[in-house]
Amino acid sequence: MSPIVDDRRVVVNAMSVDVEDYFQVSAFERVAARADWHGFESRVVRNTHVLLDLFHRHGVRSTFFVLGWVAARFPSLVREIAELGHEVASHGFNHELVYSLTPEQFRQDVRRARLTIEDAGSVAVRGYRAPSFTIVKRSLWALDVLIEEGHAYDASIFPIHHDRYGMPDAPRFPHAMNRPAGTIVEVPGSTVRVAGANLPVAGGGYFRLLPYAWTRWGIGQVNGRDRQPVTFYLHPWEIDPDQPRLQVSRTTALRHYTGLGATRARLARLMTDFRFDSVESMLALRSAATRSHAHGLAYAR
Repeated sequence: MSPIVDDRRVVVNAMSVDVEDYFQVSAFERVAARADWHGFESRVVRNTHVLLDLFHRHGVRSTFFVLGWVAARFPSLVREIAELGHEVASHGFNHELVYSLTPEQFRQDVRRARLTIEDAGSVAVRGYRAPSFTIVKRSLWALDVLIEEGHAYDASIFPIHHDRYGMPDAPRFPHAMNRPAGTIVEVPGSTVRVAGANLPVAGGGYFRLLPYAWTRWGIGQVNGRDRQPVTFYLHPWEIDPDQPRLQVSRTTALRHYTGLGATRARLARLMTDFRFDSVESMLALRSAATRSHAHGLAYAR
């Protein structure tokens, strides 16, 4: 009799961190204008160090999508992330929603971010994730800009319905996208398919607001039933229950502050329940498995 294989421990998922400070969240724009960012207490270095320590204790490599503004102000943090063996990628420079920019404004933001991050970390930046997943149908032109600016993959399309972002009919798993400017690999926000709808299991607010059992079940479904990796994400501020409270609407406060005190323990549990590596490593493993499968089919013929 063949041994029972736990698919949750076989599939290698991607761990990722969007490195931004609490006051840089898109929903806080009305109370924390970019021109005032320098006046806020910064907690991003401390919180990122907490995550780095947690990843070290669990033997996990992650991809850190660093905001260019953070890299410019704290270059040593980017250097430390790279020296610890994690992948360094781009989260843009000013945390502006992609669909609020012109193509040329987006190009300047992306280019400035990449050059700043590469200079700080002495590493090549291959990946990009848009602030608030704001590459949507009306801003798909951004993929062409990313290709032209030297990015190999994008992690900005979330195949769900949401009030600020989302492309619910987009493919659910990593795939190559052929664009006028060339080809780029898309690494979508992860979802589980339930009753004909895509429901998020990718992390962030969904990880804090919903029971841990939902995330564990959802990732287990994607790893087991779909035999696909999940790309999990979170922000350094999500493990910081002592961050300053800003005067925002009740809905925004609920989304941002709920569950902060439990995130660190939940994350540790998640890394015990599932296997994780960086996005680039997940993509490399997935590509190797696809080539091996194709070779096996050819041999069988």
